[in-house]
Amino acid sequence: MGSELARLVERHGGTPVKVPAVHEAPELPTEAVQTLLAELANGRYEIVIFMTGVAVSRLFELAVRSGVRTELVTALRSATTVCRGPKPSAALRGFGVPPTLNAREPFTTAEVIDALADVTVAGRRALLLNYGERCETLFETLIARRAELYEFWLYRWEMPEDIAPLQRLVERIVARDIDALVVTCQIQFRNLHQVARDMGLDRPLVQALNEHVVVGAVGPTCRAVLVAHGVEPRVVPEHPKMGPLVAALMRHLDSSGAGGYARSAVTH
Repeated sequence: MGSELARLVERHGGTPVKVPAVHEAPELPTEAVQTLLAELANGRYEIVIFMTGVAVSRLFELAVRSGVRTELVTALRSATTVCRGPKPSAALRGFGVPPTLNAREPFTTAEVIDALADVTVAGRRALLLNYGERCETLFETLIARRAELYEFWLYRWEMPEDIAPLQRLVERIVARDIDALVVTCQIQFRNLHQVARDMGLDRPLVQALNEHVVVGAVGPTCRAVLVAHGVEPRVVPEHPKMGPLVAALMRHLDSSGAGGYARSAVTH
């Protein structure tokens, strides 16, 4: 969503600096995918948890290629489907499957666990379609509740192959040449910090982010990662979405006098 985020910054009068901070690498071993699709189409899983809209879209792309889209839709309509937020929910509806349960705002793992609070999971087959890495808290909670849990990754989060843009961003932040940093996914900042550490600039980066740069985090999960690395974000919107995040960030910059000329780094 980097381009969409950059357009939002421009619409509010800022100057976006787009920097790729994460690569979503497909995790598609053919045999495993075919087995998964067959199991889903045959109704093997009673509970299916979608953590991202990307996972929904990729699952159906694969189902179309394999000629089992109709069977997949039928099976998911019969299962208890759980979505972490509006993106997987909208994607699932777009393919003709109204989700059974939706996590409420701010759409973190805690809300997914809450959504499952009244669902009997013990002894039932549950499929967790992860985002780019394992969600340890959700995994451990379902295991503790004695679910027969299966996990699958349709993609993995990796460092971008070309880290030069991230290196340049680190240098610009440290040089006080960036007014704001927008973080919409925890892995973005972790990769930025890793690149800075490899450059020997992790401490100057954190200092600059706290003293000069207005850091905006889309929600509590991103905020927690920033805080864990020593950065206190100044902007966290009431609603954890890109639009409210950029609007709140630009209001903050306007109040501080940076306003329409603010150079906002958009990680994506």
